[in-house]
Amino acid sequence: MALVASAALALSACAADVPGPRGTRERPRKVVIRIEHSAFLPEEVGVAAGETVRFVLENGDPIGHEFILGDAALQDVHERGTEAHHGDRPGEVSVPSGGTAETTFTFGGGGTLIFGCHLPGHYAYGMRGTVRVA
Repeated sequence: MALVASAALALSACAADVPGPRGTRERPRKVVIRIEHSAFLPEEVGVAAGETVRFVLENGDPIGHEFILGDAALQDVHERGTEAHHGDRPGEVSVPSGGTAETTFTFGGGGTLIFGCHLPGHYAYGMRGTVRVA
């Protein structure tokens, strides 16, 4: 019986990693990212080229954060100077302490993008993750 329970648990864990239907502009796929202890969970997300994803950021920390999605050049720009508030551009949003925020982003061709928080010291601390676009 324990073997059956272990197999069922392993199968359910694998199923959680399989993305749902591909998101479109009309019906974006929802991806929830939690923020805990100044870290993004999960730290890596996979999407399809051309897919539209609605990121829902849930901040469990007692301080605010931000979610900035883009290439290394965009991350460098934000690391040199943080805007007071985000939300006007796809892939960039401020997330209040204990709050939730959303941003929708349509991915281009394949490659890897980075998401990070650029509040003072957060990115250097390691508050970042990646999106693999295939």
